[in-house]
Amino acid sequence: MRLTATILGDLRRQLAAEVRAGERAAMTAIRAETEQVKQELRRQVTTAFGGNARGIANAWRSQVFPRSGQSLRPAGLVWTKVPKVIDAFERGALIRAKGGRRFLAIPTGFNAARGRRGRGGKGLRVTPAQMVASGQGFLRPFRSGRGFVWCLPLRQGEQTGRRRRTRLIAGGLAEIGTGNRKGREAWARGMLQRGMVPMFLLLPQVTLAKRLDVKGAAERGLRRLPGRFVAAWERESGRVAP
Repeated sequence: MRLTATILGDLRRQLAAEVRAGERAAMTAIRAETEQVKQELRRQVTTAFGGNARGIANAWRSQVFPRSGQSLRPAGLVWTKVPKVIDAFERGALIRAKGGRRFLAIPTGFNAARGRRGRGGKGLRVTPAQMVASGQGFLRPFRSGRGFVWCLPLRQGEQTGRRRRTRLIAGGLAEIGTGNRKGREAWARGMLQRGMVPMFLLLPQVTLAKRLDVKGAAERGLRRLPGRFVAAWERESGRVAP
């Protein structure tokens, strides 16, 4: 038995068309997978830290190379604009005080201008340097003995607004916002009765919980990529319906 085969059409043209289809498929696969990895990393941040961490989540960025044209060897890059923050929560880093200092000064929600109880712009209401310079800061030890709460005395400022809301002034340095919350006046009076407001937590070290899995997201993307590439190539070459 003798078998014969005949190539129909221009072989070089067919091969060139197949290469172009492969280039388009590679770019499509890399572009889609790069975007999926970026979105997964953004979801990891918002899942771990809530809606208040959208700024850190959106710091994840991506780029596909080449930026224009087609290639059989494209590359996708995903990076973050806050690498130290991401690295710390991926490793579960241990943070210690530096420069010969004994304690880390961690602002409470009362002192952070965008804290849970506060409102306003970024930054701190009162800095550690201001605490020291005021001569009014005092310490309250933790029951565990691991650290201290750094406090300022609290006094009442002039009542303002139509509702004559009570203003809380910490050490004469800053007003402590109570926000628009139910029972605001009762809460403010309770704070005045205690006569102090915690501004910082002083701890010798802090171990961050591991909350992110950047390496895992990258590895999952690499495992998906071959299948995504093959499917895209079949569509581009017309072997399957788009």
